[in-house]
Amino acid sequence: MFTGIIQAIVAIKAIDKQPGLWRFAMDFPLALRENLPHGASVAHNGVCLTVSAQESGIVCFDVMQETLSVTNLANCQAGDMLNVERAMRYGDEVGGHILSGHVQFNAKLIERESNAQNSRLRFECADKWMKYILEKGFIAIDGASLTLGKTGRNWFEVYLIPETRSLTTLDSKAINSVYNIEIDSQTQAIVDTVERVLAARQ
Repeated sequence: MFTGIIQAIVAIKAIDKQPGLWRFAMDFPLALRENLPHGASVAHNGVCLTVSAQESGIVCFDVMQETLSVTNLANCQAGDMLNVERAMRYGDEVGGHILSGHVQFNAKLIERESNAQNSRLRFECADKWMKYILEKGFIAIDGASLTLGKTGRNWFEVYLIPETRSLTTLDSKAINSVYNIEIDSQTQAIVDTVERVLAARQ
């Protein structure tokens, strides 16, 4: 489990692309490598990956075909920077919201308005996901926990404070870039339950 509080922006050192499986070699700083065991879970752009090898500060993660097919990790190249968060530990402060590291869909950045203090980002996504995306609700974008702003038929907005802009890659991508989205599990459970109850009454 994760909290959506990004701990570092980490460079991809290399990608070994095998059929159906890519291995990401990540140049982790010392603070992220501390007490990081083989098999530990680490989120990359919101995607939960497992430590498969470590050597000389380079930490490796295997990315299977299913993950590549539904996340923006398939677009990555060596040198790209990813938002990284270690798995939460019991007793830690939860500054964001609870995340599983399982990306449901991608959203495309279609508009950005920025000034010296903040940024407004607008994303476009498939209509079917909008029932889970509510103003003032939670959403995770490339692994970062954010509060939703305005929403439309097939779009939603978030606002980035200077801290978020400096500690994540969210505000550094070009228009039409694709981002990983994990919707709030509690919101999804409530919406799906209400739909089932209403359908049963018809």
